[in-house]
Amino acid sequence: MALGEGIPEQIRQVLLFFVCLGGSLVCSETWRYSVAEETEIGSFIANVVKDIGPGAEELAARNARVIFDDYKPYLWLDRQTGNLLLHEQLDREALCDLTEPCILYFQVLLENPLQFFRAELWVRDINDHTPIFLEKDILLKTPEGTAPGTSFQIESAQDLDVGKNGVQNYTLSPNPYFHLKLQDSDEGRKYPELVMDQSLDREKEPEFRLTLTALDGGSPPRSGTAMVRVLVLDINDNAPEFERPVYDVRMLENSPLGSLVVTVSARDLDTGINGEIFYSFFYGDEEITRTFALDELTGEIKIIRHLDFEKIMSYEVDVKASDGAGLSGKCTVIIQVVDINDNSPELVVASLISSIPENSPETTIALFSIQDRDSGENGRMICSIQENVPFTLKTSVENFYKVVTEEPLDRENREEYNVTITVTDLGTPRLKTQHNITVMVSDINDNAPAFTQTSYILFVRENNSPALHIGSVSATDKDAGANAQVTYSLLPPHDTHLPLDSLVSINADNGQLFALRALDYEALQALEFRVGATDRGSPALSSQALVRVLVLDANDNAPFVLYPLQNGSAPCTELVPRAAEPGYLVSKVVAVDGDSGQNAWLSYQLLRATEPGLFSVWAHNGEVRTARLLSERDAAKHRLVVLVKDNGEPPLSASVTLHVLLVDGFSQPYLPLPEAAADPSQADSLTVYLVIALASVSSLFLFSVLAFIAVRLCRRGRASSLGGCSVPEGHFSGHLVDVRGSGSLSHSYQYEVCLSGGSGTTSEFKFLKSVASNPQGSVNDVEENSNCVIGFGFS
Repeated sequence: MALGEGIPEQIRQVLLFFVCLGGSLVCSETWRYSVAEETEIGSFIANVVKDIGPGAEELAARNARVIFDDYKPYLWLDRQTGNLLLHEQLDREALCDLTEPCILYFQVLLENPLQFFRAELWVRDINDHTPIFLEKDILLKTPEGTAPGTSFQIESAQDLDVGKNGVQNYTLSPNPYFHLKLQDSDEGRKYPELVMDQSLDREKEPEFRLTLTALDGGSPPRSGTAMVRVLVLDINDNAPEFERPVYDVRMLENSPLGSLVVTVSARDLDTGINGEIFYSFFYGDEEITRTFALDELTGEIKIIRHLDFEKIMSYEVDVKASDGAGLSGKCTVIIQVVDINDNSPELVVASLISSIPENSPETTIALFSIQDRDSGENGRMICSIQENVPFTLKTSVENFYKVVTEEPLDRENREEYNVTITVTDLGTPRLKTQHNITVMVSDINDNAPAFTQTSYILFVRENNSPALHIGSVSATDKDAGANAQVTYSLLPPHDTHLPLDSLVSINADNGQLFALRALDYEALQALEFRVGATDRGSPALSSQALVRVLVLDANDNAPFVLYPLQNGSAPCTELVPRAAEPGYLVSKVVAVDGDSGQNAWLSYQLLRATEPGLFSVWAHNGEVRTARLLSERDAAKHRLVVLVKDNGEPPLSASVTLHVLLVDGFSQPYLPLPEAAADPSQADSLTVYLVIALASVSSLFLFSVLAFIAVRLCRRGRASSLGGCSVPEGHFSGHLVDVRGSGSLSHSYQYEVCLSGGSGTTSEFKFLKSVASNPQGSVNDVEENSNCVIGFGFS
């Protein structure tokens, strides 16, 4: 199995574009960039334009790419701007463990001509780990009578951070017996020591506890604590001593588990429990404790996890020997890991052309790199291909090779070639890796895709669900292979203000069209755009078609009542004379609907009434009329709730409330006082138009009444048998008016008004009725029941 097959597909794609045509150039200068660990993905690292110099604006044309030594995509290069952006969050501890500085090596490759730039990414440590004591409860045994100034080694805290973010200081809780002293190890780590300030007396205080706190140097600093339990023992005046302060050991990286690394030995001149020695790791690094095991009685160090030279080349283990009374000694074991040839060469294809046109000149079909993780002779490699193919292998730059054609290929002679690349190292035994490349000789692209129709008409109902499939377009290509693979796309609309990308999307593979959001018929009735079909040939050929999307109306707007107004101002009160005939026009409800077609057909019905059966509502025009003769027993005030419903499915509705006042006449006392003007900020343009219309109709009504009264006064003699009829003096109110309908509701009505006889301001209207409601009657019928009749009409 080729080693390249284990590399993630994403890395293959990143490396795919390192095709180089022409000469090559290697830049000896190494760029250096830095980034803090845990930095957000997409963060700006640097701009390579400044480092590359002239010609850097051609990054996109030259297929600039970034490749790391471990082939992981830590950075992403924006070829339009030259910006290096962070592709994934970096964890310095996972990448470099305790190694400082943490450096990731990578190269920037450009094609045509090939240029190779070396670079380093320094990962800066941040304070993201808290110091931790492996033992939260530390037992410190000390004999009584120990001289002041004696120091006791304490296990240091672990902190995965490095530099100033590592452990920098320790503090000890206040006590009269000990103070804290910091020591620096050969590795640069700080470990604490407890220094005795005064002798201990076991008979007075046999045991006490101290709190040890480890602080790092981050900002803000992090801390960890451990409890030190001091146990006072009888006198023990000799500490264990190792035979050697340093042990040097070499171990093969393929050593089996359980192999003995070394046996450390210490002795104690004391006897009894004070002379019993126990071994332990002094600095309990997690990597060390997971790799080695220490027998606390014999001092044997054995392997419990496989060694890997490619990961860690050496270990430094601190071993502590403690006697039964708490005294201890320290030694260091340095373990060198010896490399063996246990890694096969790795081959990673950076760029591959699997199909080339016939009769092409010298062409690079593959660019690849090789690497062996072993060292020395085990890491040296040779690379070759078979001889029976018209290809040759050429060295590129530093472990990069390219496979190029030796002569123009003839498709009619041979359509497919299989090239085997073999990489062998020089270790013992020799290991090798093979990778096969298949090269197809293809035709040229000479046919553009063709749509099945020049234009498409699609229908979608408004308020559709997002991502709704509304139709498809289809195109075919007569070419073969990649030249016949069609990709669909939306073309920029002619109207630059049309947000086409937010309204419609197209599946690039099958041409299915989707509505990205709910469409509103009232805002957009039709949408017209162009779609393109492009094949994958080189150069690519394309064609386009016109798509028209028609939005169908849905019943999504409830009726809106124009009259009477329901905007929170004083309620509209309609005056009805008690002498009104059945069918008398009380008022008219006017409403509109924002939808179209049958969704905008409105019907009216009386939902609730103070006295059912007294009033009725005409279903098609919203006219509110009396259903029977009024009587003195009928209440003076009535509240009517009229329901306006459209003809949609499901139907939507709105309701309006009418206040009706039954009066004996139309004198001034029955007319409601003018209300305070509504807040101007709440009035809209429709309300203003209604007020102007009402004022105009009221004026016309007043002039008609006055004129008719004058005519009737001239005929007073003839009507003397019906009583005297006089025109009231003073101002005549024009409050009672009808409202013209809107839309399809426009009709003409004839009203009859009578003024009862009286004097001064006590004259009142006797009744108000519509002549249209009683077409068989006449004006003379009205005159028999009133002093005078005034007829007026408006539409």
